[in-house]
Amino acid sequence: MTAPRPPALILAGGRSSRMGSDKLLLPFGKGTLLAHILARLAPQVSDIALNPSPDLTPAHDIRLVPDTVPGQPGPLAGVLAGLRDLAERATGETHLLTVPSDVPFFPSDLVARLQEPARDPNGITIAASDGRTHPVFGLWPVALADDLEDWIREPQNRRMSAFLARHPTVAVPWDLVETPVGMLDPFMNVNTPADIDEARRFLEVEP
Repeated sequence: MTAPRPPALILAGGRSSRMGSDKLLLPFGKGTLLAHILARLAPQVSDIALNPSPDLTPAHDIRLVPDTVPGQPGPLAGVLAGLRDLAERATGETHLLTVPSDVPFFPSDLVARLQEPARDPNGITIAASDGRTHPVFGLWPVALADDLEDWIREPQNRRMSAFLARHPTVAVPWDLVETPVGMLDPFMNVNTPADIDEARRFLEVEP
């Protein structure tokens, strides 16, 4: 039996300091990086919202879910905002999918494979590739919202890995993808102008 598609939240609360401008609005393919991510994500989920940086005004019709914790404390604050938003809307969904705003080639089977091991109602499922975990690609139980809020209110608690260590967590691995211009990590992220140039080269030949 196929699990229902979860709602998704794009985490875009960072400052894009190394890029020099907001990454989401960069030209990418036939549109922007945000448009590319939305098109890739939409077939896998039931709904998409955006956790924006305070100064971002995206040129897309997308619901915004801002941080509830001040000071841009990092991606955990975005996860918390998404879990609280989902609970307040009382849609009945038990899990929230999060993806970052700067990874254009995440897999088309992301949701399906993250859902496979999601048996523990309080467990978190994250992506992995090339020997590294990618916790911003996560399937998060709504039931963890209270614990996450208590955790993140302490200024020293900002690392996702430390929060994951508090709960059952499963990492689902993906292989690298062979392309005519080199091996592509499906979770490669775009942080600098050189990164976006490399991503555009992969976009031209992506299988």
